Amino acid sequence: MTTTNEIADKIATEQNLSKAQAKAIIESIFAQIVESAKAGAETSIPSFGKFKVKETPEREGRNPSTGATIKIAAAKKLTLTPGKAVKDALNG
Repeated sequence: MTTTNEIADKIATEQNLSKAQAKAIIESIFAQIVESAKAGAETSIPSFGKFKVKETPEREGRNPSTGATIKIAAAKKLTLTPGKAVKDALNG
């Protein structure tokens, strides 16, 4: 697993920034993606992928310990559709 701090360390070294500056940039990017998602907008980062909100409808499920039927509320989730460069890197 890679953490935000590890990514910030790499960016700080590569871009000659302080670790705090790099971490602030990363957190700002994530915050902007979340703000776009809250507004219902898609965020496209060329060569990386598209972030978009997917709505899942209410559904029935089962409590695994009791077997009782329960309702699972409708929800929104953020999905990433990887770009071609990411797919190629993973599969090539």
